[in-house]
Amino acid sequence: MNIVSCQYDRHGKTILSIFNEAIATSTALYDYEPRTLETIREWFKAKETNNYPVIGIEDGNGSLMGFATYGAFRSWAAYKYSIEHSVYVDSRYRGKGIGKKLLKALIKIAEQQNYHMMIGGIDAENNISIKLHQSMGFQHCGSIKQAGFKFGRWLDLEFYQLILSTPNKPREN
Repeated sequence: MNIVSCQYDRHGKTILSIFNEAIATSTALYDYEPRTLETIREWFKAKETNNYPVIGIEDGNGSLMGFATYGAFRSWAAYKYSIEHSVYVDSRYRGKGIGKKLLKALIKIAEQQNYHMMIGGIDAENNISIKLHQSMGFQHCGSIKQAGFKFGRWLDLEFYQLILSTPNKPREN
């Protein structure tokens, strides 16, 4: 297994498939409509423009098994050291430690980019993701009851955060 920097041309269709499977079958994404290749292309452009990583893990044959990324937590200036991340694993490869490897690599990149806080919004019933985050040192920092509605029921959203030791010299400007 190799960690790679994902590229639209090489990984876009697989990322689209992973996103759309999560939308259709889970509450990992509070979204109703499948995405298109065009939305994934624009998503990659936005990540590149803002210097946000999209990393993945490929198997020995070069097939993408999962991916992880982050973006702005909130858009106001004082949040510039905070990011919200996400990790998605292809359903065929779940339970093999892929998510943990991706999250570990993402944390390292966040530290290299001098971020201070990573936060993940996780559906309250997603025990696998909650346990993954707890195993990596993330702490529960808040709950929003009935934040979403999907599959005919209200969904509660849990937030888990990890405080990083970076940056060494934070600035306001």
